[in-house]
Amino acid sequence: MSMPEGRLTLKVLNSMPIESALERCGHFFEHSPWIVERALSGRPFDSVREFHRACLSAIGESGREAQVKLIRAHPDLVGRLAKEGRLTGESTREQAEAGLDALSLEEIELFERYNASYRGRFGFPFVICARKNRKETILEAFPRRLTNDREVEIETALEQIGEIAWLRMSDAIESDR
Repeated sequence: MSMPEGRLTLKVLNSMPIESALERCGHFFEHSPWIVERALSGRPFDSVREFHRACLSAIGESGREAQVKLIRAHPDLVGRLAKEGRLTGESTREQAEAGLDALSLEEIELFERYNASYRGRFGFPFVICARKNRKETILEAFPRRLTNDREVEIETALEQIGEIAWLRMSDAIESDR
């Protein structure tokens, strides 16, 4: 799903059919429109923040298996999909904002090594809110997070996914108030 043009108002989101709402908002969580679908059952929302909280609640109530599947729906940073130009439009823009589209060969190799180590240790990709970081801070985060246990990393990845979704929502939806 890709984000259609133009911002959506909260009033319109609260009143539109579920299929239309999913078309406009299903991309907030990488390849996981089920989160938005579950959250929309709690409409109407008084704020974008309330909608975001409803989405996070849907994730929290989904169980560990679904949460890990959500994490696995995210691409590796500077990974194969990025090199092949097969990231979602949102992921492409977010990685570019962090400077991940302009790396030296040494930096690419370092990302590849870290991605492989991280995925090998935890069984899912390293997730960080690229829009809130630069390549240097991302590279610094890898070795630090590799020392965590799996449960801590699941929680960390879910927090980062929440931040990514919040920024996507904020770009796409404006409050009416």
